[in-house]
Amino acid sequence: MEATLSSFLLVALGEIGDKTQLLSLALILKFRKPWPILAGVVIATLLNHGVSVWFGDWLADAVPMDWMRWILGLSFIALGLWMLIPDGDEEISNEPKYGPFLTALVLFFIAEIGDKTQLATIALAVQFKDQFWPVLGGSTLGMIAANLPVIWLGHQFASEKLETWAHRISALLFVGFGVWALV
Repeated sequence: MEATLSSFLLVALGEIGDKTQLLSLALILKFRKPWPILAGVVIATLLNHGVSVWFGDWLADAVPMDWMRWILGLSFIALGLWMLIPDGDEEISNEPKYGPFLTALVLFFIAEIGDKTQLATIALAVQFKDQFWPVLGGSTLGMIAANLPVIWLGHQFASEKLETWAHRISALLFVGFGVWALV
């Protein structure tokens, strides 16, 4: 349960104000079809984070635990500091070649490669070794929790002030997890 809850919280908070939320907003404004977009987001997240959890489990076996504690703690702190750097907008062409599902699936998968939440998912898999499904489930639910309101509510609640505070709270949470891992 701890792995699922930690994964959910870190990914959900880490996604607030992230480029993938901006991508969700752009997709919903372009296609106006929430269900196919949500399905694309879910499948892309399961694929991307599934690979991330697998890699984190492998990494936990490959690197000595004395080193891993430092790598993990410093990684969470670095992710927390990275949260303070705003993401750029994702662009979608005016003439989409594919429908909302495939567009969301491909763009989300690509947008998550090397993203903060993918790296956080790897770190969580290291921390909660051999808990593939709880980490994957938590990180996927966190991604849905962060993007579902954007998909359904669109631009009604978008504001720079809310995004700035979300980044600060997420950064604090990541740094806190990093310090916790080091201690």
